[in-house]
Amino acid sequence: MYTATGLEDKGECLKSFAPLVKRIAHHLMAKLPSSVEVDDLIQAGMMGLLEASERYDELRGAQFETYAGQRIRGAMLDELRQSDWLPRNLRRDTKRIEQAISRLQQRQGKPPTESEVAREMGMNLSDYQEMLFEARGAQLLYYEDFREQDGEESFFDRHQLGHEPDPMAILGSQRFQEALVGAIEELPERERMMMGMHYEQEMNLKEIGEVFGVSESRVSQIHTQAVTRLRSRLKGHG
Repeated sequence: MYTATGLEDKGECLKSFAPLVKRIAHHLMAKLPSSVEVDDLIQAGMMGLLEASERYDELRGAQFETYAGQRIRGAMLDELRQSDWLPRNLRRDTKRIEQAISRLQQRQGKPPTESEVAREMGMNLSDYQEMLFEARGAQLLYYEDFREQDGEESFFDRHQLGHEPDPMAILGSQRFQEALVGAIEELPERERMMMGMHYEQEMNLKEIGEVFGVSESRVSQIHTQAVTRLRSRLKGHG
């Protein structure tokens, strides 16, 4: 099925790996607002899969599924950037949550609860949790999506602006990695467990909800809360 110039049967490849495209699309949707259509991600991902089938060279030793997964995610992320997927009001809400968490963390010396953040923002708990659900656009990307492939520019090379610090250098620095590990360890237990299930065990939000005994939308709120805590703690590291 594989040759040095790609895959012999691209039609069969698209059929066989279509479930991979859908799985990656739905995994990304957990981190995106409701304004993003999963079908758009799937369409972009199928184009990434087609590109992978044309470029794959098994002589490199990489599993095709691993290589294709990188291409699929990269195509979806490019589609998101081009469509300006996160509305301005959601960016504003995410920033407000980060600022409230940061203020409370500094005053209390420990991670604030959802109720405390809601009060800090002058909201009741249910409205705050609804904001968390709607603002689930704090994008977490994959290291593999940024790596240079086939002599092409990496994602960061293509999109880096001016003379700002190199994001890959920041991600790779020991200082940042230690800060990230510390921030994750300081998450409330439930949020830390959820992040491990989602990113290490690759469980989807529905599966995590079944473990916790809560709805999928509630897990989405917990995810947004955890990501926002991390973003708040890691600002200024680089």
